[in-house]
Amino acid sequence: MIHIELRRYLPEGLRAGVRESAVSTREALRRAAETGKILEGRAVRCDAEKNILVELGGGLRGVIPRAEAAAGENVRDIAVITLVGKQVCFKVLDALAPLPVLSRRLAQQEARDALMGGLRPGDVIPVRVTHLEPFGAFVDMGCGLASLIGIENISVSRISHPAERFCPGQQAYAAVLSIDEELGRVNLTHRELLGTWEENAARFEPGDTVEGIVRGVEEYGSFIELAPNLSGLTERREGLEEGDRVSVFIKSIIPERMKVKLTVVEKLGRAEPTPVDYFICGGHISRWRYSPECCNTKLVERVFDRAD
Repeated sequence: MIHIELRRYLPEGLRAGVRESAVSTREALRRAAETGKILEGRAVRCDAEKNILVELGGGLRGVIPRAEAAAGENVRDIAVITLVGKQVCFKVLDALAPLPVLSRRLAQQEARDALMGGLRPGDVIPVRVTHLEPFGAFVDMGCGLASLIGIENISVSRISHPAERFCPGQQAYAAVLSIDEELGRVNLTHRELLGTWEENAARFEPGDTVEGIVRGVEEYGSFIELAPNLSGLTERREGLEEGDRVSVFIKSIIPERMKVKLTVVEKLGRAEPTPVDYFICGGHISRWRYSPECCNTKLVERVFDRAD
């Protein structure tokens, strides 16, 4: 589970069930202003001056002025207008104004301070995918604060684009990779949560025929993904392309060499993104070793807890 003291800084849209997230009366807003609670509502409109109108519930609405829309300098208009239709967090600046005045900027500043001070490498946190680029997935790690999961850290099985794993708006989990206090940035990784080679291989047996996805085509054969953190190699076969869905026969599973040998049975069409299956979705990871202990050909591991 995420640290109890950090639960108030969940990603926007994931605060359902957090007691202090809902308000629908002026009195509730007044109390929130006095205590400094972080609340959440749905952005329903952005006017010409880029002020955000927020639906609070019970017919009550508030406004986030343009200057209070996000923490940081030189916040672009596109970052403001794309909030419409989404859940946004905020603190209450003025509960008694005809249209209550809210601040997303203050909520984000508090969240950044808390997360930077309360997280350490190896901590597993919930995130929400915001948008995808060829080089990685941008996620909301808390109160709308952005972080990047580089494509190389999404899974062990290689992908050509993060859209093969994620879609915008998706809830996911990530582990803290590093913290850059100077830049105020938390870097994240994802592949360590998807299981080791042995954990994934334990789901299969030689002689099984299963579905897979072509992730790489080489002169000597094709790499077939059986799970996000497990791929096998099949002999070369004409007509296979990256992204094809295939059925494969498992010839052998060799932990000592971290190998799965396959034979393609049939081409089934193009693959669609599938839900991520997590082995870890909370707590802290001190050391993650992907390679089996018996493997003497290649070591794949990451150490999060390092001695100074």
